[in-house]
Amino acid sequence: MLALRAGQNPMLILRRFLVLAVLFFWQGGFTFYASVVVPVGQQVFGHLRQGFVTRQVTVYLNLAGAVALVFLLWDIFGARDPASWRRRTRLLLWAVMLVTLLLLFWLHGRLDALLVTKGRIIRDVEAFYPQHRLYLWINTVQWVCGLLYLLLSLGAWRREDRHGTEIQVEE
Repeated sequence: MLALRAGQNPMLILRRFLVLAVLFFWQGGFTFYASVVVPVGQQVFGHLRQGFVTRQVTVYLNLAGAVALVFLLWDIFGARDPASWRRRTRLLLWAVMLVTLLLLFWLHGRLDALLVTKGRIIRDVEAFYPQHRLYLWINTVQWVCGLLYLLLSLGAWRREDRHGTEIQVEE
């Protein structure tokens, strides 16, 4: 039987392209927003007004994460990586990203309930800031998992390309 290489399999290329596109949009978007847009927005609008912009942007970042996780899971089960440790680790990272995303959706609702759009008011500052800090830490964990997932995916794809897609998988 003829083993196909990555360059000869359009579905393989499509899967990898979609994985990179959704991961870059989601995690790259978060990175750019957190490192560039937030500081610039705080200089231009002030901390509180920028926070109300972020309140809306994070809805889209979290939705992007939900879409991305579907494609990442497809890649985990679609890749023919012979290293079982790498498959298990990528699945574990995916699970952590899922849990953190669910926590972010939940926390976003709690934080949103503490905000009044009209007048840009925080209803309970003492309740808001510890939850917001937790939100940021959860985002950081998710971001690190995304980077590790990308690194392991590149390794898996390299092995897959080196050995072809029809390889014996180690257990």
